[in-house]
Amino acid sequence: MKCLFTPADRFVKRMTETQTVIRPEKGIMRLNLGEILRHWELLFFFIWKEIKVRYKQTVLGIGWALLQPLIQMIIFSILFGRLMKVPSQNIPYPIFVYSALLPWTFFSSAMTLCNHAVMNHAGLIRKVWFPRLLIPLSAVGTAWFDFLAALVVLFGLMWFSGVAITWNLLALLPLIVAEILLLTGIGSFIAGLSATYRDFRHIVPFGIQIWMFLTPVIYPASIVGERHQWLFNLNPMTGIVNGFRAAILNLPPDWNALGSSLGAICILLPVGVLYFNRVETQFADRI
Repeated sequence: MKCLFTPADRFVKRMTETQTVIRPEKGIMRLNLGEILRHWELLFFFIWKEIKVRYKQTVLGIGWALLQPLIQMIIFSILFGRLMKVPSQNIPYPIFVYSALLPWTFFSSAMTLCNHAVMNHAGLIRKVWFPRLLIPLSAVGTAWFDFLAALVVLFGLMWFSGVAITWNLLALLPLIVAEILLLTGIGSFIAGLSATYRDFRHIVPFGIQIWMFLTPVIYPASIVGERHQWLFNLNPMTGIVNGFRAAILNLPPDWNALGSSLGAICILLPVGVLYFNRVETQFADRI
């Protein structure tokens, strides 16, 4: 008996009987970290492009990454060290304030870059697909490059100020990793927030200035009384800045502040990344 159905007919029949529904992934399932790792070359390209754009056609070039914290240190030393006599734990005030300016400048630069990161990649976002989380990650990576340049200056200042270089400096490595994780969390949150609500592009710079005065950059953390120390430690940058200062100047670490910062990182990192992951689908329509 001859078959009445051709192969094409059987294929059409099978397709009509089988229904495949494609739905967008929701919530945490859309966060594919493996995909981000596979695009590591694109991440390095974004960082390299941002560094090139920042220092191209400038007279001093990369020298600006060295000058910015140095100029801040000189101004703070004159105002707060010489004129206002802010205590510095018997350490020369310039090196005292520079040891805190290192992590703080890293933080403020990364936040400023994350604030405009999505808009800076608007043309690319509209045209091609790539893991959007690379945008805040590249902003943190660019700020990290400036941080490394400023770190070189630190050793010259330590030699000039007569501060001994000890093995405690090795403690900077986990502190740097902790700060990068913190910046990734807060930076992702700010990048998503600024792309969704444009008012935040103006609020963030103002907030960073206030945040600096709430962080023990120009004064020691001990200036705050024990009664309010727990409130002071809620600032995640307090433990990071104190840790940098303790590692560089061979001071006893403040474990309470450091523990609070690590706890804050455990909360802010997933919250910031998941928020960015949730709003990234709206970027092409909003920018």
